[in-house]
Amino acid sequence: MTLYEQWLSAAYYRNGKVNNRLWDDYIPREQKIYEDILTNKLTKVSGTIKELAEKYDMPTYYILGFIDGINETQPELYKIDELTEDTQIDLTIDFEVLYKKMVEYKADHLYNLSQWKMIFSQEKLDELYKAQKKSTTVVNKSPKVGRNDPCPCGSGKKYKMCCGA
Repeated sequence: MTLYEQWLSAAYYRNGKVNNRLWDDYIPREQKIYEDILTNKLTKVSGTIKELAEKYDMPTYYILGFIDGINETQPELYKIDELTEDTQIDLTIDFEVLYKKMVEYKADHLYNLSQWKMIFSQEKLDELYKAQKKSTTVVNKSPKVGRNDPCPCGSGKKYKMCCGA
């Protein structure tokens, strides 16, 4: 069984439901990794998966879960399903990108860490938060079709007698 398969089978049941016991154990451990990164202002995290698991005192498949979570912030994505305990991991930490990703994923336990204030001012954190929220807000700018306007489908009928019925 690959590390990725171990991670998936531990994190989710066969019926697709979340294994809350695993997540209750994993989330505080993940948080400690981010606290270490932020406290020490690490812009690089390197080592094999096995070495990182020993450093952060967690199972190797937890490290795979961590890499899966931070992967989208990396300049070059890791193929998560191909990683082994001996795979060399070289993470590049871009604090702005990381913070915005945490906001996007609604990981409030991570983007609300007090250590962020050692990296950015409160004003900058607010600015990054708002920028991320605004980037995912969908605004419909098409004009509203009135009941008696021609239907936009091109039928020639009034909207209320066609698609608006």
